[in-house]
Amino acid sequence: MSWWTRQKPSVSPEGEASRTVKTEGLWTKCEYCRQIIWRKALEEELQVCPKCGFHFRIEARTRLRLLFDDGQWEEFDPELHSADPLEFVDAKPYTERLEGMRQATGLPDAILSGSGLLNGRRVNICALELKFIGGSMGAVMGEKITRAIERSAAHKVPLIIVSASGGARMQEGAVSLMQLAKVSAALMRLDEAGVPFISVLTDPTTGGVTASFAMLGDLNIAEPGALIGFAGPRVIEQTIRQKLPEGFQRAEFLLAHGFLDAVVRRNEMKNYISKALNFFCL
Repeated sequence: MSWWTRQKPSVSPEGEASRTVKTEGLWTKCEYCRQIIWRKALEEELQVCPKCGFHFRIEARTRLRLLFDDGQWEEFDPELHSADPLEFVDAKPYTERLEGMRQATGLPDAILSGSGLLNGRRVNICALELKFIGGSMGAVMGEKITRAIERSAAHKVPLIIVSASGGARMQEGAVSLMQLAKVSAALMRLDEAGVPFISVLTDPTTGGVTASFAMLGDLNIAEPGALIGFAGPRVIEQTIRQKLPEGFQRAEFLLAHGFLDAVVRRNEMKNYISKALNFFCL
């Protein structure tokens, strides 16, 4: 019977551990087509599935590296940190949640603001970080965006905001809701100054961010398949007691119904923005 039994080669514990380490994390599964993808191939495609074109979510730092020339930029306002005006406690105190997010992401809050060159043109870019409490907008995000807007208006430098957010930050209550009006008013002044603002919506862009600056661009563009809306689909269905159309709140649906100006693939985004700015800044 031993003829039919495959003999496993003897491997020392150290050898077994070494073999596990070498293969761990080399592959991932596409959330859309469920195909197994080699991580290096995914990185070469800018975190876009090479089989179906699904756009994986990426971090704020990665977003800035993709848009700025040579991945270089000057960061603004890194010293701003959220306070705890309501002394809010849910599953844990808000102060503990903030500290945990700062350690996990290496960011002071859910946004990076910087200035650099995009295809040779000076621009200011703000990129939201979804991993920091869902990319939620609190006082710090509102202040950073407002300062970026004022900086753009003063120096006549185009502004780009890349959104990825679940909306306003509930732990800051009315303070976070005030940021909607604050940022929107600043964008009106930017428009009066004749400086272009391009809004890039990525997956997901929802809640108060959609209800304010994300939809106020001179040009509103999105990545393919991005979830964009105010309330969630299930909340809407329960409210209107109707079944929503297929693909409702996805970028392609919004484009077809006039809420977006374009849906642009990630590898084309930088050049698309550059061409748009050439048009706006004649």
